[in-house]
Amino acid sequence: MKTTLRLIPLDDTVVFPNMDVTLAVDVGDEERVLLVPRHDNEFASVGTVAAVSDRVRLPGGANAVALSGVHRGVAGAAHTGSQGELRVEVDERPDDEPLDGRTRELERDYRAVVDEILEHRGDDGRVAAFVRSITEPGTLADTSGYAPDLTFAQKVELLETVDVTERLELALRFQRERLAELQVRSRIREDVREGADQQQREYFLRKQMESIQKELGEDDASVIEEYRQKIEEAGMPEEVRAQADKELGRLERVGEQSAESSVIRSYLDWLIVVPWSKRSEERLDPVAAREVLDADHAGLEDVKDRITEHLAVRKLRKDRGIEDDGSDSRRRGGGTILTLVGPPGTGKTSIGESIARATGREFVRVSLGGIRDEAEIRGHRRTYIGALPGRLVRALRDAGTINPVIMLDEVDKVGADWRGDPSAALLEVLDPAQNHSFRDHYLDVELDLSEVMFIATGNLTDTIPAPLLDRMEVIRFDGYTTDEKLAIARGYLTPRQIERNGLRVDEVEIADEVIQGVITEYTREAGVRQLERELGTVIRKTATRIASRAATPPVTIDGQAVREALGRQKFFQEAAERTAVAGVATGLAVTGAGGDVLFVETTSMPGSRDFVLTGQLGDVMKESARIALSYVRAHASELEIEEQTFENREFHVHVPAGAIPKDGPSAGVTMITALASLLSGRPVRHTVGMTGEVTLQGRVLPIGGLKQKVLAAHAAGLTDVILPERNRGDLDDVPVHVREQMRFHPVMTIGEVLELALEPAREKAVAA
Repeated sequence: MKTTLRLIPLDDTVVFPNMDVTLAVDVGDEERVLLVPRHDNEFASVGTVAAVSDRVRLPGGANAVALSGVHRGVAGAAHTGSQGELRVEVDERPDDEPLDGRTRELERDYRAVVDEILEHRGDDGRVAAFVRSITEPGTLADTSGYAPDLTFAQKVELLETVDVTERLELALRFQRERLAELQVRSRIREDVREGADQQQREYFLRKQMESIQKELGEDDASVIEEYRQKIEEAGMPEEVRAQADKELGRLERVGEQSAESSVIRSYLDWLIVVPWSKRSEERLDPVAAREVLDADHAGLEDVKDRITEHLAVRKLRKDRGIEDDGSDSRRRGGGTILTLVGPPGTGKTSIGESIARATGREFVRVSLGGIRDEAEIRGHRRTYIGALPGRLVRALRDAGTINPVIMLDEVDKVGADWRGDPSAALLEVLDPAQNHSFRDHYLDVELDLSEVMFIATGNLTDTIPAPLLDRMEVIRFDGYTTDEKLAIARGYLTPRQIERNGLRVDEVEIADEVIQGVITEYTREAGVRQLERELGTVIRKTATRIASRAATPPVTIDGQAVREALGRQKFFQEAAERTAVAGVATGLAVTGAGGDVLFVETTSMPGSRDFVLTGQLGDVMKESARIALSYVRAHASELEIEEQTFENREFHVHVPAGAIPKDGPSAGVTMITALASLLSGRPVRHTVGMTGEVTLQGRVLPIGGLKQKVLAAHAAGLTDVILPERNRGDLDDVPVHVREQMRFHPVMTIGEVLELALEPAREKAVAA
């Protein structure tokens, strides 16, 4: 319905249908007008058609009218009336009565939100009753325009929404925003109130606790006295005692209720718990110590000898009155830092407990693998929240004595990053000339570590920084021979696995030859860790048979039972098969897991004179391969190789197990032997393994890890080992029974190597 009505502008005010308002305007004899909101001289597109319900005259002679909103009207074209008033064409839009389910659902949601808002505002019931009395959905939506929290723009948007369903959606969104704000405000007020109540409650409880403590004689004075007594009994050095008394005085001044008191008490607790004057009574009997070491470990003669020597020296010094009882003697180096380096599973960690038991000291293990924060060693400064002493102080606390055996496990795996270099902090810890005055950042007092017996362990020395390695006495664990593994399995591993799997020793029988078969056919390691796993699998299968009554004890484990439990054989003596053709040589190497045997394979084919290297070889091995080819070409006549053999040929050197990176200089003689074998047609003797660095002039230079390489050759079934002449002295480290079963050939030149390694019968050299 369209009509023309007088326009009444409302500055920053919005009047909705069904709303009554009194305005100081003169509308003449008009019965209806259009009320349109205006802001900055901009009119809304929709206004409210209002009926004049009363006319009054105000004091001073001005006119006013009482208006009642009827429904919405869309403003159209405007013009000026006969009396100069502003008139506008209006498309009147009374609310329809939608009966769809969507509108009814919005109506229910709107009423529910309004109820929650009124609950938060603390309504006395009148507003709720007013809202419940409204039955028309359009009128219900307009009630949100009454809220003072809505902005002028939001009210105008609500007025301009003519469709009832859309208006309800808009009103519901506005009310939900209001509800969210009210909930946040309410939650804040509740938190503030609860915080104040909690503080008040804690205050009263604290006062009550103080009163109870006074009645029981347990006030602050008694806490201070308790700490003073503990400090007196701790046996601290004079400087440390002075620091403790200073902190105790601070605690007494600030009071127990101060926030700083907990920091001071934690510091005092750590000072007290350090065993400043508690020592284990050290047993200095070399004979008894050797018996303990022999009972706990088979083999490891070098380690046992070194521990026995250490105790013997200590015993002599004590018997002759040369005791380390002053700072000068400590500065001369009273501590002992043994570093046990070798492959995994060789008993490095477990021997620390045996050393502690042999010497009568306490034992503590500190794992250093993967740490990157220097504070793990030196401790955190007390200015940091949650600060703690370093691992060494905590180790002394756990030991309860100032002279324990502390095992620094995996020292070769210490890292470094922006938080510092822990290995640099270990320089002071492991230096016998400095560790008598180690200073932890948290304690901030000097701590004497000279009486501690440090034992470090690692798999390799290559990753240990040189300054740190210089402070260590390295004892190498080169691995076990087959006979030593058999003794360890019979005396330690098998009984332990029988017990762990719920059996008794008399219920299982396993012969030495069966264990020997497990060692040679299912393991290829320097240590015995994998051997214990395999034996555990065999014994576990036997325990299952006994528990299921498929077998009656005692059960004898034979070769058939081993194959059923472990499957097919995993390792073979393959040197004879691999070296049966020319161009393949057997080399000896050392890895992080111990000694190993590797085969160098060579071949040639027509093509350019490029040199192909495969097998993930490092830079050093690549250089050795090129040296090998250069040497063979330079000495072709001596090796009875025709010069044209090298023309238009492409040579390929491969070291199998291509997924495993390999590097090191000791493969030089092996590569020359493989190429010489290929080009001369003389296969390499299948009983020979070799190691040595080579020069362009053909000299064989010494290498490291000879014992581990010899043990690997022995395990692989090789009987001859070619080694550098300057490594002849290292053969003393090889167990006697291994030396008796093998032949060793120290050499100085590559000519000697080839004479020993190649078969005497020659075949025609490889040609294009």
